[in-house]
Amino acid sequence: MSVLKVIEVLANSTTGWEDAAQAAINEACKTLENVRSVYIVDQSATVADGKITEYRITCKISFELWQ
Repeated sequence: MSVLKVIEVLANSTTGWEDAAQAAINEACKTLENVRSVYIVDQSATVADGKITEYRITCKISFELWQ
């Protein structure tokens, strides 16, 4: 039996949504151990002069507390 915890994280990138998701995981792994999954809840972007300037995500990251 294992116990997981889920946290909600916001992340952004100037490259793309996938990069924003990876940034969220990279930051989470700095302080969390046993990260197991990421679920993208929402995606949005900021626009300037008709072009996307920033990609944003809201995601849920699960990590294992113990097995």
